[in-house]
Amino acid sequence: MVIPSSMRKKIILFVLPFVVFSCKESRQKDAKLKAAPNQATIVDVMIAQKTSFMNTVEVNGSVIPNEFVEIHPETNGRLTYLNVPDGASVKAGTLLAKINDAELTAQLNKSKVQLELATKTEQRLKKLLDISGINQADYDIALNNVNNIKADIVLLQAQIEKTNVKAPFSGVLGLRQTSPGSYVTTASTLATLQQVDKVKIDFSVPELYANKIKMGANVSVITNGSIAKKSATIVATQADINTTTRNLKVRATLNGAPIQPGSFVKVMIESGNSNNIILPTNAIIPEASSKKVVIVKDGKGKFVNIETGMRTASGVEILKGVNVGDSVVVTGLLFVRPNAAVKIRSVKKAEEIIK
Repeated sequence: MVIPSSMRKKIILFVLPFVVFSCKESRQKDAKLKAAPNQATIVDVMIAQKTSFMNTVEVNGSVIPNEFVEIHPETNGRLTYLNVPDGASVKAGTLLAKINDAELTAQLNKSKVQLELATKTEQRLKKLLDISGINQADYDIALNNVNNIKADIVLLQAQIEKTNVKAPFSGVLGLRQTSPGSYVTTASTLATLQQVDKVKIDFSVPELYANKIKMGANVSVITNGSIAKKSATIVATQADINTTTRNLKVRATLNGAPIQPGSFVKVMIESGNSNNIILPTNAIIPEASSKKVVIVKDGKGKFVNIETGMRTASGVEILKGVNVGDSVVVTGLLFVRPNAAVKIRSVKKAEEIIK
């Protein structure tokens, strides 16, 4: 369709105001975007102040029996007797198993007969030696024979004793792993034995808190799914700190009623009162080699390095980097840029954000 020239002029004149208006609106938007970076970031702050609190370190621990052993025979052979009831309590010295010792017993009886004959021979030669009927060398041979047979008897008795498997201490047996009549070796496990009337708690603490561990100090223990606290006494620590985990392994003995070995527990170590600045954990900016917080100073956000200490349930102790009275940003951290303008919306109280 051909549009007359007069009509085209009217259309151009009609559209032109809209184009001009649109360009003007676009320039206004660009100006706002350019001005946006200069706008102050709105944040909430907390005034840093010293707070008295109880230093409590909470770590995970495991319950282990006071004594634990796997029952293995000391020699190979066929089981002729087995007294390992599943889960039964036994006393120290109880005979748990017997290995066939018929051959050893026969050798022992043979040696006893030989000893009897050798002893009579030695006694006769001793009488002859007293009247110079024989020389000393003949008598020494007879006496040596007696002593050798006695040594053989002691050896056989020790070997026979090894065929008896006894409980090394009083405790509770685990599940039986073999049956009567089985052929067993020194690698065979007959059962386990645990002393569970008294248990230990093994736990690890980070290197930062290693100096808080004191021999003889009490710690609190909470079992999984329970709120009741039990007491345990620290009795030993590993000689060194693990170079992989940077943790120190600690052992404590549980006071009072025992907990089932293998249970998971939480261990709380109290190391006295502290009086330092506490900041909420969400105010800390972790970095690869340091930690930072944002402090509002002269209307701008200042990023400062800090050194932290103990942790509470929702707060962190600040050892260096923050002074009493500093305004520390607690919300809006992600939008603050170094030395950029910030606007304080509200001042939070410590008790509102640190429980």
